[in-house]
Amino acid sequence: MSTFARTRGAAALTAGAVSLALLTACGGSTEKAADDKPAAGASAEAGKGAFPVALKNAWGNTEVKKKPLKVATVSDGDTSIALALGVVPVITPDVEDGGKVPEYKQRAIDKLGAGKLKTYDDTDGTAYEAIAAEAPDVILGVNTWEMDKDYDKLSPIAPVVTYTDKKQADTMTWQERLKTAAKALGLEAKAEEVIAASAKVTSDAAAAHPEFKGKTYTYTVVHPEQISFMSYGAQDPGVFEQLGFTKTDKAKNYAPDKNGVSLENLDQLDADVLLLTYPFGDRGVISPAELEGNKLFQSLNAVKNKHLAVIPSETNLASSLAYPDPLNAPWVVEKLTPILAKAVAGQ
Repeated sequence: MSTFARTRGAAALTAGAVSLALLTACGGSTEKAADDKPAAGASAEAGKGAFPVALKNAWGNTEVKKKPLKVATVSDGDTSIALALGVVPVITPDVEDGGKVPEYKQRAIDKLGAGKLKTYDDTDGTAYEAIAAEAPDVILGVNTWEMDKDYDKLSPIAPVVTYTDKKQADTMTWQERLKTAAKALGLEAKAEEVIAASAKVTSDAAAAHPEFKGKTYTYTVVHPEQISFMSYGAQDPGVFEQLGFTKTDKAKNYAPDKNGVSLENLDQLDADVLLLTYPFGDRGVISPAELEGNKLFQSLNAVKNKHLAVIPSETNLASSLAYPDPLNAPWVVEKLTPILAKAVAGQ
C-alpha cells in the first residue's frame, strides 16, 4: 500500500498503447475453464491452482477446500482485486460517491460484461447479513482496515482471505495483496499476468518520456490539519520514481510522523517539479487560492518557472495515488503521465 495517505473515501490522498496495456491489466478473460461452470457473479480463469488451499492469517487459519465460484468482498480494494483477476463479486460494499463508478473500475466491469455490481450499504460498516445472504464460497479481505472487528463475524459465513499479520493492513503492496487473493482463488497465473501488464504500462511510459529521468519532485497534499510533504525520505518509491523522478534533498527532513510544512517553510517544497493536490478543497488547512497566492510560495523556482501541477482529486487520481490497486495503478500512469509532461515542460 502506498504510504501517501491513510483515509480512504476522503481522497486523502496515490496514449493508445498505454490504454491497451491498461485494459489488459484491468480486466481478465471471461473464458471459462472446461471443468468449472461459474455461478452468476463469478468467472473462472485459466491458471487454476491446486485445492484445498490452506492460508494462515492474523486471526487463525483459512482453508479453501475447492475452487471458489462465489466471491464476496469487504472493501473497494478487494473488489478491484477480484475484478482484476476476472472475478465478479457476488456482493461488494457500496463505496461510490453519488453512484459514479471510477473510470478504471468501469472499464473492468464492462470488459467482464458484469453490468452493475450488487452492493451493500457500508455506512455502518460491513453488512454481515447481506454477505451471508449471498452464500459466498470465500470472502476477500486483504485490503481492509476493519478485519480486526470483522473476522469473527465473517469467518462463520465463509473462509476469509486476509493478511497474515495485522501490520500488513498498512504495509502490503497491491501486488502482494493480489497474490494472496489469487492463491485462494486458484488464479495465481492470472495475478502474474496482471502485475506484468501493469509494470509494462509504467516502463513504456517512462521510456516514452526520457525527460522525466533524474528530475526531482515534491508531492504535497493539503490536509485539514496541515500541508503535508508526502514524498518524504522513507516513503517507498512510488509511481513518480518508477517513471524516472527522484526525491529532493529536502525529503530527508520528513518522515511519516513528521511531514507537516508550515507557511514559513514553504521553500521546503521546491523541486524541479512541484505536485500538489487539494482533496479537501477549501476545507484544507489553507485554500488553494490562499496557498497559491502566498508570496513565499510564488517565489519557489518550480512555481515561477511553471513546473507546478495540481493533481485532481475529483477524478479519483489523487486517491488512486494514495491507494494503488490492480485496477487503478496502470490507470494512474495513463492519467498522470501527461500532467507530469506538462509540468516538466513548464506549460
